[in-house]
Amino acid sequence: MLKSSNSTTVSRCFTGFLLLFGMVACSEGEQSSGRQRPPAPVEVAPIETGTIRGQRTFSGALEASEAFTVSPKVGGRIDELRFDLGDIVPRNAVVARLDDAEFQQEVARAEAELMVARANFAESESSLTLTRRSIRRSETLRERGVASEAELDTARSELLAQEARVEVFRAEIARAEAALEAARIQLSYTNVQARWRGPGDERRIARRCADEGQNINANADLLEIVEIDPMVAVFFVTERDYPGLRLDQPVDLRTDAFPGRTFTGNIARIAPVFDTNTRQARVEVRIENSDRALKPGMFVRADVEVARADDATIVPYAAMERRSDETGIFIVSEDGSRAHWRPVQPGIREGNRLQVTGKNLHGRVIILGQQLVEDGSEISVADRGESLRAAGSGDGEADAR
Repeated sequence: MLKSSNSTTVSRCFTGFLLLFGMVACSEGEQSSGRQRPPAPVEVAPIETGTIRGQRTFSGALEASEAFTVSPKVGGRIDELRFDLGDIVPRNAVVARLDDAEFQQEVARAEAELMVARANFAESESSLTLTRRSIRRSETLRERGVASEAELDTARSELLAQEARVEVFRAEIARAEAALEAARIQLSYTNVQARWRGPGDERRIARRCADEGQNINANADLLEIVEIDPMVAVFFVTERDYPGLRLDQPVDLRTDAFPGRTFTGNIARIAPVFDTNTRQARVEVRIENSDRALKPGMFVRADVEVARADDATIVPYAAMERRSDETGIFIVSEDGSRAHWRPVQPGIREGNRLQVTGKNLHGRVIILGQQLVEDGSEISVADRGESLRAAGSGDGEADAR
């Protein structure tokens, strides 16, 4: 018995046989008796009115919505690496510790220099106080005529010198304090932190670039940290498809890692320029990934509706025919006896369905046998049910044999 899944194929084969038989019979009849060609056997389908969507499928890959590399600001030996590949990292967490012995020593040296500067400052202030007392005595003695003017000038010069020394040592204190703060900052850099400004308090380790005990230079890669909720799907489009895209446009995504599952997203960014080498523009789609199923680097296929028409006239794509540099279809007359040519303008295609625009497009359209007819030709519409029954009967006989 004929299986139902093959009914359409058998019907078309049988109809094709009828067409071939009609062509042979027509040729023999015309050659032998010169009689008029019999009606051409054709297969038809109804013309529909409804919604049709133009969908394009683009190949792309997934990327993390945020990614950055953690690097130490100072060089040194890695004493401790607290996170590894795939671990969750809290915001501002210390991910690694470097050997800090040299930095501790630098802090101690800066603290000692600050103490010296403060001591020198205190000494200079004491000397300044004594100098001020001395000049006051000199001024009193000068008023009494005991001290000379030269002695008073010497005392005043000493006062100016002492005041200058005080300012110098005050500046030395400021410099020592700055040096100490710098040493402490350098020491803090031995605790390598993961910091980011974006939303969310957790990230994941995507790559580890060094191991404990290894010497690492300043600004060398230590860990790569990513955010995978949401994810970003990236694909590229040509000039033909570019006008059909817009921001927030819905996108369905499929990946080989999860067959049968569809992920939904929206277009977040569209590049305003085309690459001069590939002549393509970059498109980014934002996808919610709360279950962390999607991973950066996965291959994806993005289905995007680039066109849509409501109340469209729709015919099977097989109905399209090209005659004398004109595209059209053959409409079946109301009584089903003749074919009439109708020029059409093709529009959106969705699988085997095609949007067409033209005049007087209603009823039924020929989808098989168009090559046998012209405008106004007589036709014989094949009954698909009888074709299937005949084909099934033939199969049964073949099976019996």
